[in-house]
Amino acid sequence: MSIWTRISQALAALSQGEPLSTVFEHLRAPPERSVAFTIAVIALGAKMAKADGLVTRDEVTAFREVFQIAPEDEANAARVFNMARQDVAGFEEYASRISGLFGANKTAPDDLMEGLFHIAVADGEYHPNEDAFLLRVAEILGVEERSFVAMRARFVPDAEADPYTVLGVTPDMDKADIRKAWRKLVRETHPDAMIARGVPEEAIKLAEKRMIDVNRAWEQINEAA
Repeated sequence: MSIWTRISQALAALSQGEPLSTVFEHLRAPPERSVAFTIAVIALGAKMAKADGLVTRDEVTAFREVFQIAPEDEANAARVFNMARQDVAGFEEYASRISGLFGANKTAPDDLMEGLFHIAVADGEYHPNEDAFLLRVAEILGVEERSFVAMRARFVPDAEADPYTVLGVTPDMDKADIRKAWRKLVRETHPDAMIARGVPEEAIKLAEKRMIDVNRAWEQINEAA
């Protein structure tokens, strides 16, 4: 059963007139977390689209890239997007409801934020309102500041993408500790680890980009030593 069929079932279970933001209350158990993750990225992406005042074709394409949406599944993805746009609940309420899905898992919110960053920069621009939006969502989700800065460095073209920032370390740290930080990121980025956290298989493209970025950063630091 595809993630989109499961999403369709989750939406069908909503009572008539019940807003999309309530769906997360029914998706807390591990088997449903991948459904919740996908809905969360699309819903918050829809709210973020309002931040810069424009929904572009590039942003829509970004959804397809993150989740590898097949043509036959586009209707379900569009339905989630439109339900979120039409919901009177603000993005902060969405983020607060979503934060309850992760429990003690400190890495899962980072996965969600990476999906949003991917969408934010899809049109080649990073609007100040998008930055403010993502920063506030990160705060609600409990994402550490250094993790947010590292993501912004990797995704935003004009951000300071030095290798230390990408790994969330500082140049004055011991080389062995920097290596530990890199290896920890590599373990967390393994597709199996991400799927275990609730990232759907359809979104593992996020892991590919992160792995490339963190390995390149480590190589730059290691070669400069």
